[in-house]
Amino acid sequence: MTTWSEHTVENPLKIAVLISGGGTTLRNLLDRIREDQLPLEVVLVISSSSKAKGIAYAEEANIPHQVVTVAQHPDKADFSQAIFQACRERAVELVVMGGFLKQVAVPSDFVNRVVNIHPSLIPAFCGAGFYGIRVHTAVIEHGAKVSGCTVHFVDDHYDHGPIIAQSVVDVLPNDQPADLAGRVFDAECQVYPATIAAIAEGRVTVSGRQVTVQPSV
Repeated sequence: MTTWSEHTVENPLKIAVLISGGGTTLRNLLDRIREDQLPLEVVLVISSSSKAKGIAYAEEANIPHQVVTVAQHPDKADFSQAIFQACRERAVELVVMGGFLKQVAVPSDFVNRVVNIHPSLIPAFCGAGFYGIRVHTAVIEHGAKVSGCTVHFVDDHYDHGPIIAQSVVDVLPNDQPADLAGRVFDAECQVYPATIAAIAEGRVTVSGRQVTVQPSV
């Protein structure tokens, strides 16, 4: 069983955010931490690309950032080691994937300490090759009536770890993929920070694949 100690604004949970592109999830987290006084502190940003626009958000917020690429570390084990060693050096307690498009091998000391959000209701429309607009296109082509997003712990398989929270979004009759993507992202902006805050507040317990989230007081 995995549990977390309770953190406060004065003693925040230290998180690292992993990005690959525009950094919209990072920006949303920073906004929510500032506006909603969440008990979180972003102490490190790691990008899988030196061209990721999201690095600018780290620079604006004076957050230490690093670039770790597959070109530098072609072996997945070495790539993962470089990322998690950087997290250890910053005493990171939770790793948050924010549009991070590379697969990592989660080391034993970070099991149930890496989270991701996927833009569908896992186990539907997920796995290798399902990312970005591809997900929403597949949802519409399949004729699904609802979609949404899923916050889950990361293991060594795509979109496979224990589910923490899900948010449902209706698929409307005339939806184009971009329309659905926009509404799903709006849901992501709500559920992801709230779920990470629940972990920080000690309200999340993991037993096998079963995750319990206690309501806030």
